[in-house]
Amino acid sequence: MEVHTLGIVGAGQMGSGIAQVAAMAGLHVVLSDIDDDALERSLASIATVLERHVGRGRLPAAERDAVLGRIMTSGRLADHAAAQVVVETAVERFDIKAEIFRQLDCRCPPETILASNTSAISITRLGGITSRPDRVVGMHFMNPAPAMRLVEVVRGMDTSDATLAAVSALAERLGKTPVVCDDHPGFVSNRVLMPMVNEAIFALWEGVAEATAIDRIMTLGMNHPMGPLALADLIGLDTCLAVMHNLHEELGEPKYRPCPLLVRMVDAGRLGRKTGRGFFEYDEE
Repeated sequence: MEVHTLGIVGAGQMGSGIAQVAAMAGLHVVLSDIDDDALERSLASIATVLERHVGRGRLPAAERDAVLGRIMTSGRLADHAAAQVVVETAVERFDIKAEIFRQLDCRCPPETILASNTSAISITRLGGITSRPDRVVGMHFMNPAPAMRLVEVVRGMDTSDATLAAVSALAERLGKTPVVCDDHPGFVSNRVLMPMVNEAIFALWEGVAEATAIDRIMTLGMNHPMGPLALADLIGLDTCLAVMHNLHEELGEPKYRPCPLLVRMVDAGRLGRKTGRGFFEYDEE
């Protein structure tokens, strides 16, 4: 399958990043969201990043304009009918993702591949509510999508080899490295990463060390490029909590219990970079 148009549902941080990457790779993009303001913010954010590239001599001004011209925004899922692949990037709630997949299944041609950027929700369950489970797949971009090389390609129980090949080829066209795994809670990335992040939060909650010290120990001692608490802020504490809840519910082991401090932070609206405050504070820049 040759992909000319990529559909993206959700104009948040991940949707915007994927849209930028796809448009810069020469694809036409249909970016949809139920919130018109979110679409405006997304385009403004992409334009700002591209302008920064122009200012640093990394991108000609004409190409900046061409990239922006390849992104169409919409408030209707029906406009994804022209896409060969549609990637859903909604919040980490099964009920919301399931409704999006039901609607896409009705509005897109039978050959369209429906992908989810979910961090932990079962691809098999999402595929099971459609009439095309063989064409439903996980396409898990890392955050931030423009900078991170990995795309975790998740095979549901009924995902076909042809679908895996198509989305892997698409990931490579976007300049990413696709790595395939099977559909298990948290897949590989978050099954390994999130318990580490959660344990760092426990260390903070229990007074083992301050947030800055915890992160410095992990960056200087383990050669991690970013400490686990700063990484949690980047991912979004609400997303971290949703993944931990999913791991705990699906696997049933106490080691996946979310730290009470993480729960309190989310309840307080301290979600990390996107709200300006998480384990650390962030200015607008």
